[in-house]
Amino acid sequence: MSQFSELIFFIRKEINYSISKLPIPDTPNYLYEPIKYALKGKGKRLRPILTHLVGRAYGTDPNSLMSISLAIELLHNFTLIHDDIMDKDTIRHSQKTIHHKWDNSTAILAGDGIYTIAQLVLNSIDRYNKEISKCFNEVTLDICEGQALDKEFENLDIVTEDLYLEMIKKKTGSLIAAAAMLPSIYAEDEIDNTELFRTFGECLGKGFQIHDDLLEITSDSKTMGKSLDSDIFEGKQTIMVIKAKQHYKESWDSIVLNSKKSDLKKNIYIFLKEKKIIEETKYIAKYYFNKSKEILKKLNHINTDELIMFVNLIENRSF
Repeated sequence: MSQFSELIFFIRKEINYSISKLPIPDTPNYLYEPIKYALKGKGKRLRPILTHLVGRAYGTDPNSLMSISLAIELLHNFTLIHDDIMDKDTIRHSQKTIHHKWDNSTAILAGDGIYTIAQLVLNSIDRYNKEISKCFNEVTLDICEGQALDKEFENLDIVTEDLYLEMIKKKTGSLIAAAAMLPSIYAEDEIDNTELFRTFGECLGKGFQIHDDLLEITSDSKTMGKSLDSDIFEGKQTIMVIKAKQHYKESWDSIVLNSKKSDLKKNIYIFLKEKKIIEETKYIAKYYFNKSKEILKKLNHINTDELIMFVNLIENRSF
């Protein structure tokens, strides 16, 4: 295991320990049992790890970094719980989703509770101020807007690549941007660096989501630790679907309409591979990963070696 891999393992372990020590009450059981259940899921903790790496570049106190990291991870879990309801997913972080294990009402309330806990954790940091609050709340609204666009796209036959990229910038990129921006705001760095971290996070988020869309076609639920077929059956507009409809609409529609449910994912994979859409999508993801690394090089007075290694980790992940 490389020194950087050992660092990531250590940070993830510390994050998981801190999550387990959150002072979450036992009653009412209807609220707190599913919250505790959700937070025990086997999440990758990539966003709070990014927060720690940016904070390390500033030499920030680890305890304050942990509070920011936990707030980011809690916000992420809040969005996942609600996303799972809307997408009817049954597996998340290698366990049943809350709405599937309990019901929709329980899941909605648990998500709301986790979001509130995130706010309380963020408020506990020693240098909490209106800029930190503004960043956190703006990103929450961005995620909601991105989710709304994602749902709207399900009812549209044609979606442009530009619209798709705007959607994933909000839904995925904004939270990754916040994970990088909040340590910069906390360190009271110059606004130029904070804005560069925003752009970095948005580009990394685009690469992450496009790569995730690829994995949903090329991987399996056990490896990914979440439901995969729902995006296909719900008519999600990924960049691969957009390209298939743009260039081969008649053939694409035929596959979707005429394939058995059990064969649909396999038939889509074969089609996308034959038409070299998978290869093209890999190139687009790589473009955004490379762009995020180029942005890091523009940061003033900050050692970005670990952050570049983090981008490489995201780019090469298989789960």
